[in-house]
Amino acid sequence: MSGGQSSPARAYWAVAPGQGALRPVDVPQAGPDEVAVRMRASGVSRGTERLVLQGRVPQSEHARMRCPFQEGEFPFPVKYGYCAVGVVEDGVRAGQRVFVLHPHQERFVVPTSWAHQIPDAVPDARATLAANMETALNALWDAELAPDERVAVIGAGVVGLLVACLARDIAAGSPLVVDPDPARRDLARALGLETAAAATGEHDVVFHASGNPDGLVAALSVAAFEGRIVELSWFGDRPVTLPLGGAFHARRLRVIASQVGHVARPKRATTTHAERLAQALALLADPRYDRLIGSPVPFADLPARLPALLEGNPLPPHIVVAY
Repeated sequence: MSGGQSSPARAYWAVAPGQGALRPVDVPQAGPDEVAVRMRASGVSRGTERLVLQGRVPQSEHARMRCPFQEGEFPFPVKYGYCAVGVVEDGVRAGQRVFVLHPHQERFVVPTSWAHQIPDAVPDARATLAANMETALNALWDAELAPDERVAVIGAGVVGLLVACLARDIAAGSPLVVDPDPARRDLARALGLETAAAATGEHDVVFHASGNPDGLVAALSVAAFEGRIVELSWFGDRPVTLPLGGAFHARRLRVIASQVGHVARPKRATTTHAERLAQALALLADPRYDRLIGSPVPFADLPARLPALLEGNPLPPHIVVAY
């Protein structure tokens, strides 16, 4: 357990709809089975953190949506986030760069087992994509994607593009990335992916990651016979209406919920959460993923700048906070 003298730091809190603030926090000394971490960068998970900042986490999900080391309760005030990259300050792991599922905070202490070493080939900013990469990896496992299957990805945000890049290494040919935004299609093409403004053709597996219910409707429309639609968007308290009449049953379609809180069922017996995260970090050694990362936002500016970044459509799409 932590003990001894504490030292001051600041953490980002969502305090009201569309409003954030930096609040002081006392960071204790690390105990024998803990590490003190000084933050170097953190990533913003745009879809989830937008809903948190808007106060749109449904009451039924308040317990399930808690992230590790969260403080406060939904809807407000709440200290939320899970893409922290820092350096261990002392002890046998001093100087080691680590990824931690921790909210945005200058310094913190966590159990040693929660601090995952970052490979030397993965720079700080790229390492903040680890939680997104875990989500993408889990989605491929949920889909049980076979090498000869045709793939479409609807939504060229961070998760959609990571899924498409991973799927390209497995599936037959390049996945089709669908997004109405020309700039996002340009980004997908820069990653070596095929693109379209609207969903067309027939695909054995369709990953939906647009965050828009219309995207899920489009996914249903282009799934082939006995196709699988892997749903990666989380809509919070927003209701979604789907056309499940027509040919939905005749085509024997399946909609599969994919969520990173559990290791995908096909891998659950053989892969731990820590092993999945290690795989995600190793995959980030690929420098092409730097194309996803925007200019860093200084931590001191986060309360003023984050609401607009979450409401807008920034490119590059991944928001990184610098400390």
